Amino acid sequence: MLNEIQAEILRQVADMAALPETGAVNLRSDGQRAFHRDSEHVHIVSKTDKPGIDIHVDPGTKGETVHIPVVITKTGVKDLVYNDFFIGEGAEVKIVAGCGIHNCGGCDSEHDGIHTFHVGKGAKVTYLEKHYGEGDGVGKRILNPQTILYLEEGASVTMDTSQIRGVDDTKRYTRAVVGENAEIVIQEKLLTHGAQKAESEMDVFLNGAGSKTRVVSRSVAQDDSVQIFYPRVEGNAPCFGHVSCDAIIMGAARVRAIPEITCNHVDAGLIHEAAIGKIAGEQILKLMTLGLTAEEAEEKILEGFLR
Repeated sequence: MLNEIQAEILRQVADMAALPETGAVNLRSDGQRAFHRDSEHVHIVSKTDKPGIDIHVDPGTKGETVHIPVVITKTGVKDLVYNDFFIGEGAEVKIVAGCGIHNCGGCDSEHDGIHTFHVGKGAKVTYLEKHYGEGDGVGKRILNPQTILYLEEGASVTMDTSQIRGVDDTKRYTRAVVGENAEIVIQEKLLTHGAQKAESEMDVFLNGAGSKTRVVSRSVAQDDSVQIFYPRVEGNAPCFGHVSCDAIIMGAARVRAIPEITCNHVDAGLIHEAAIGKIAGEQILKLMTLGLTAEEAEEKILEGFLR
């Protein structure tokens, strides 16, 4: 049975009140495997040489959802896992991941997850990952995710990551190697406040003819928080890539966006753009004419921006 803290973190991280009743599940809590269930076409195996799991999705699988949440409810926990995903040819699967930290103590709590995806020919993966922190302790809530993806011919991945409130420090790294006629879409949403720091670094290699990528980063930096984005896309074949970074800056926050594109083939078409700015005053005034206070108007604008 989940305790109240675990259940609340799961609600925040995976949009569910508890573990799903069906489908493949692996719950990790405070550095230990707390719950596990396979499904007919998804098999989860614990590693024997290091912490983590191997997730095998059978070729041709359709309509499966895999939940692999992580919760930390104690202060001073430092958790490192290696999760490897093997997606069979032609499979279509949705993977719901994420980590929530509840830290009410004086020591830092940290989760570092290294996820490696091997996406078979023609397979389709939707990967959702949400990070969340809470607790009134002075110890930090630290999350450092790494995601490595290898896409075979005709494969597609949509990777949707979000970090809502409460994470003090995070360093995210994403690396994707994209094969012939394969496509990866990376959508990143981030909110920082207080004195929080967040770094996001990406490398996307478009190695196959007809490969594509779209990278979209949207963030809000409040108070004294600091954000750094460094998305890099390299075209090594006839391919297309688009990188877009948009940020709203508030208070004394600082945001640095450094999109980089490299073309190593005459038929590689790559585009990048970045925009950082404050909320326009006329946007707030327009909502205030509808009866909202300035604070409510600001919250509505931020909510829509990060949707």
